[in-house]
Amino acid sequence: MPYKRSQAIEQRLQSVISSIRSEHHSTPTLAKRFRTSQPTISRCLTALRERGYEIRSVRDESGWHYEVVAEPVEKSKG
Repeated sequence: MPYKRSQAIEQRLQSVISSIRSEHHSTPTLAKRFRTSQPTISRCLTALRERGYEIRSVRDESGWHYEVVAEPVEKSKG
């Protein structure tokens, strides 16, 4: 059962980053989209940032949203 939970979390993280890349989303809109709480979305963003994604909050005429500024850099093996 813990493995399925890990898979679900990984899938959510990938879905969140994909959504941020493709559309303007705030914490509340992401929470609504993924049918989860705003604190869960905040934890997802923290986890993604810890993995090397540079995600920032941007404010424009429509309000606040996230954008991906940089992707994680793959470390070379060797």
